[in-house]
Amino acid sequence: MPDAGGEPRVLPYSRGGPTVLRILLGAQLRRLRRAKGISPDDAGHIIRASHAKISRLELGRVSFKERDVADLLTMYGLTDPDERAALLTLAREANTPGWWHKYSDLLPSWFEVYVGLEEAAAVIRSYEVQFVHGLLQTPDYARSVIRLGHDAPDDEIDRRVALRVARQKRLEGPEAVKLWSVVDEAALRRPLGGRETMRGQVEHLLEMTRNPNVTLQIVPFDRGGHAAAGGPFTILRFDERELPDVVYLEQLTSALYLEKPEEVDRYMQVMNTLCVEARPVSETPAFLEDVLRSL
Repeated sequence: MPDAGGEPRVLPYSRGGPTVLRILLGAQLRRLRRAKGISPDDAGHIIRASHAKISRLELGRVSFKERDVADLLTMYGLTDPDERAALLTLAREANTPGWWHKYSDLLPSWFEVYVGLEEAAAVIRSYEVQFVHGLLQTPDYARSVIRLGHDAPDDEIDRRVALRVARQKRLEGPEAVKLWSVVDEAALRRPLGGRETMRGQVEHLLEMTRNPNVTLQIVPFDRGGHAAAGGPFTILRFDERELPDVVYLEQLTSALYLEKPEEVDRYMQVMNTLCVEARPVSETPAFLEDVLRSL
């Protein structure tokens, strides 16, 4: 963003996880490059990289070499020593492994990006069809979900459960994420893991509805078809104005991350419609109590 003199300025950044820091640094570099009218091809030539590599850097999809960042800043005419030092520090911090690094052997690269975004998000809105949202799952329920997709030894399953439980810490503390989850009734009626596992899961959901930063709505069977005919999705929103909202669409062996405003706006419209079609938040506890009585 230009300052009063028309030159791009270096914006302050959040000390979030490395995923978000990479995105922030990439956005800064893209702004500086465009302000000078430099093409991605020319920028890539300076750091011995391709147009595609510059694109991935500016999207925050790959790690940064401090030397490359320094060379790009010189090319873009950023000479102020304090601003250069701030961005080079950001480059170093963006390469620091997140807490989830110890689970890297379990995390495919496409999901590791999501964990990093989840760690930094201020608001998460989701629509779930088959399962309770991962941040609201009990360990027993999570174990049952994980076994559906992983035929693995017990110790690996235990580590996957531990990772999911560790992610749930985002719901705690003064900087807790705000989670608004809309879930289809089918996810609550399907006896995943057996009756006792489901009872424990529904009781946990009842407890979580008392958490001020958790909003839970149910789309009941009697609502028939609804706006989200395309399946489950998650929208992540961040406090940093440099970070766009991101729509996450998980597939069997990969995921899509949508960031274009027109795409995000469409999913936001669907989410808002779902919240109107679902049972009101005030009715969620009574609905969960009814599910418990049926188990």
